[in-house]
Amino acid sequence: MNAVPVPLAAAPASGADLLLWVAVPYICLAVFAVGHVWRYRQDQFGWTSRTTQLLEHRWLRWGSPLFHLGAFMVIAGHVVGLAIPDSWTEAAGISEHTYHNTALWGGSVAGVAMVTGLGMLCARRLLTRRIRLGTDRSDKLLFPLLSATVLLGITATFAHNVFGAGYDYRTTVSVWFRGLFVLQPQPEAVAGAPLLFQLHALSAFLLFAAWPFTRLVHVWSAPIGYLARPYLVYRRRATPATAPTTAGRTRSASGSRRAA
Repeated sequence: MNAVPVPLAAAPASGADLLLWVAVPYICLAVFAVGHVWRYRQDQFGWTSRTTQLLEHRWLRWGSPLFHLGAFMVIAGHVVGLAIPDSWTEAAGISEHTYHNTALWGGSVAGVAMVTGLGMLCARRLLTRRIRLGTDRSDKLLFPLLSATVLLGITATFAHNVFGAGYDYRTTVSVWFRGLFVLQPQPEAVAGAPLLFQLHALSAFLLFAAWPFTRLVHVWSAPIGYLARPYLVYRRRATPATAPTTAGRTRSASGSRRAA
């Protein structure tokens, strides 16, 4: 009689795993939530993207649309890949092969667009003296951290899923990510992931922690109210009629006195 193979239990998480994949994410998420409340209460005037379009617009004309369009596509792909279990997509009729190819090529295009746009924006800030002088401390933190997060993500995709043998992060990283939000963290699910995916995940949570203190807060200020706001009517100011000068009256009065 053949014995039924029993699957080996997952190795228990070490102290370092608990620190990196449980403590650090929860601390970053707490800073993300509390930081936004603090920023809104203390710095509503600074709740803006601090645009520099008036200082330089040639690089911005191409860099900003590329970065924002790529960012929206990347965020949408991460929401589907991390928040939605693979069983749901299969139940919807999307096979794993179809999902993999769509995520691979769509994510690659979105990542290249985002990296290109971000590179143009960073080069614009470094090469234009007036913009470089106006860069504050939060921007000096944001741009390197954002660049590292984006580059790590696209490097992991190309290294493992474009030129490599392939890696299904939905069975490891996604399980760990969803577990954080249902208060059932599974650090062992991500502890064995490739290093590039781990670094990408950690840098993303650090970006969440820095988010409330940078220009990224303008993401939550979409100008939806402008769609229902009444039109502003501008009228040309009428030119006032020319009044007699005081000096002329004074001269006339003094002449009358002399004549008298």
